[in-house]
Amino acid sequence: MSKKNIIALSGDLAAGKGTVSELLIKDLNYGIYRNGAYVRKLAADMGLNITSFNEYLSEHPEIDIQIEKSAAEYAKNHDNFIIDARLGWYAVPESFKVYLKVDIDVGAKRAFEDEKRKKTESFATVEEQKQDMIKRFNSENERYWNLYHVHKEDMSNYDLVIDTTDKTPEEVVEIIKREYFKWLEK
Repeated sequence: MSKKNIIALSGDLAAGKGTVSELLIKDLNYGIYRNGAYVRKLAADMGLNITSFNEYLSEHPEIDIQIEKSAAEYAKNHDNFIIDARLGWYAVPESFKVYLKVDIDVGAKRAFEDEKRKKTESFATVEEQKQDMIKRFNSENERYWNLYHVHKEDMSNYDLVIDTTDKTPEEVVEIIKREYFKWLEK
């Protein structure tokens, strides 16, 4: 399979994909394709929180399929960009596939404190945020299996897996860049 200058950034909820992708696009002078931003916009437009929208997608697989196809279509005509998408690795197999992991308690705290999430995720406590994240994770896994027969949490799908729990975004970016350049040279 040929390689493209594309990094597909996937991972656990609140593992730092958004922050890391922002740093990568600046460091590499790459563009970005964000499935998550598109999904959040669709949810907000429908007046749904992100978990309810995930449930809606389970009932409307044609929308989910179109969301995933959009990344693949974009990659056909573009290079030198980051895909910030749960199934970016699946949609664009010729990309450098990265999975960011995070401890659920750390991820829940990050998500709870993230002001950008408040439009589609609003919880009174970190524990409520955590329970919602677990529900979303399970819902996404079931939907992805039913639609695509893939498990996003199967680490063999990725070229690089990084646990971000105890790392700064800058440390994560340096690891990704180092391994990405090695991958391109192979």
